[in-house]
Amino acid sequence: MYPKEKSLDHHLRATWQAVAKMYNEEATKHESTMATGFMLLNIDQEKGTASTALGPKMGMESTSLSRLLKNMETKELIYREKNPKDGRGVFIKLTALGKEKREDSKKSVLRFNETVKNQLSEVQIKHFFEVTETINQLISDRLIFESK
Repeated sequence: MYPKEKSLDHHLRATWQAVAKMYNEEATKHESTMATGFMLLNIDQEKGTASTALGPKMGMESTSLSRLLKNMETKELIYREKNPKDGRGVFIKLTALGKEKREDSKKSVLRFNETVKNQLSEVQIKHFFEVTETINQLISDRLIFESK
């Protein structure tokens, strides 16, 4: 058994918590949250995005998604529009304020990525993506806890 400091999941979780904290601190400067910022980035600026597509894109359960969308609607960042082809479907669209806040989020994400990439070699970046893709594939294939 590895000490927690050497386990992969410990490092993944600790790193993600640090990234989330950093994004939430940055979002607070813009009177927002990390979840709101990522949601804004996942909504198509021109056509909007089907509400049913947002949950999987964001990795959110429907209850959390509904709460976040309601909060964003209250803050006038988004509005809902019925799908003209299918009256049952709903598109989530950005308001002018939502588009403005989306740009703030985009700048933060690009700045983070650029800063990190400037500290790593191309080989390190390539290996990072290979490792995360492998972990995701193992999880997707349900091979993590399969008995051998």
